[in-house]
Amino acid sequence: MGKTFCLSVSFELYKMKYRLSILEHHFVVSEKGTTFAAMKPILTITGSDSTAGSGVQADIKTISELGGYAMSAITSITVQTTLGIQQFYDVPANIVEGQIDAVMNDFEPDVVKIGLIRREDTLEVIVKALQKYRPRHVILDTVVLSSRGDTLISREMLEAISRQLLPLCTLVIKKDDDFMHGLANRYASAMAVFLSQGLSPDEAEARAKAYINTQVVRASDLQGRSSELYNELLDAIVEHHREASDVRYYADLLNVSSRYLAQVTRRISGKSPKAIIDDYLIHEIELQLKSTDNTVQEIAYRFGFSSQAHFTKFFKKQKGVSPTEFRKNNG
Repeated sequence: MGKTFCLSVSFELYKMKYRLSILEHHFVVSEKGTTFAAMKPILTITGSDSTAGSGVQADIKTISELGGYAMSAITSITVQTTLGIQQFYDVPANIVEGQIDAVMNDFEPDVVKIGLIRREDTLEVIVKALQKYRPRHVILDTVVLSSRGDTLISREMLEAISRQLLPLCTLVIKKDDDFMHGLANRYASAMAVFLSQGLSPDEAEARAKAYINTQVVRASDLQGRSSELYNELLDAIVEHHREASDVRYYADLLNVSSRYLAQVTRRISGKSPKAIIDDYLIHEIELQLKSTDNTVQEIAYRFGFSSQAHFTKFFKKQKGVSPTEFRKNNG
C-alpha cells in the first residue's frame, strides 16, 4: 500500500457555477491515485506541551494521521522538558473564547475534544460555547496530572469541571494507568476522528483501541538528554573546578539553561548543580590539605579563590572547621 499524504489546496474553480467550500478543498492523495474525501474538522481545546508528547501538539498529530482536520483553542502554554513542567501561562479566558468562536463560526465542527482547563473563567467560556454551538460529540479527556505526577489543576477546579462540563459531554475518557505519557491523549483524539467519520461509539472505541495498540508497540516514553548531560557536567567539573565554581559557567559551557541543568541534577542525584560543584571542590581541597606541604594561601590561589580569607570562609561553611584546623586534625 502506498504512502498517503494530506494536501491543503486553496484555489478558485473557473468555468463552474459554484465554488467548493473551504473544507472541500482538503483531499486525501495516495501514491496509487487520488481520492477525493472531505477531511472532517475537529476542535481540540487544551494546553500546549512543548515536548509534543501530549497536549495540542499530540492532538494535531493524531487527528491528522487518522485523516481528520485538527483545529485548536489553546488554554494554557507550558514551559516543560522531559523532566517536568517548569512554568505555566494560562491563556486569558477571553482569548480562549475568541479561538473557539472563530473555529465554530467558520467551520462548525461536529466533534470537540477537551483536555486541560486550569481556570474557572476559562471553564465558563467553554461551557457557554458548548451550550451555544451544540456540537454532536463532546469528548472530555480531563488532564489532572503530568507524566511526572505533577498536579496540574486544583481539586476545586476538578469538581467544577465535573459539575459544569460533564453533563454536556457525550464521552468521558477513563484513564488507564498502563498508558504511557500521551497515549490517553491520543486515544481521545482517535475517538474524535472516528466519531467525526460517522462511526458509532462502539465502532469508534474499537478502532481507537486498535490504533493505540499499534502506538504502544511502536512508542516509548520520550527521553531527553538528562543522563548524558549529567555525565558531561561531572566531566566538566573535573576539568574546570580550579577556575570556575559558578553554575552559570557550567550551564553556558554545556549550552543549556541553568534551570534545566538544575532539573537534571536534582532528578538524578537529588542535589543542585552548585552542591555538586562544591562537593567536588571540597574533596580536592581536602586532598591538597592532607597530602601536600603547600600553605593554605597557596592552596586558596590554586583553586581560584581571590584571597585566603575567602577560601577559609568557604571551607569552614562546608566542613565546619577552618582549613588549618582540618589539616591539624587530619595530618
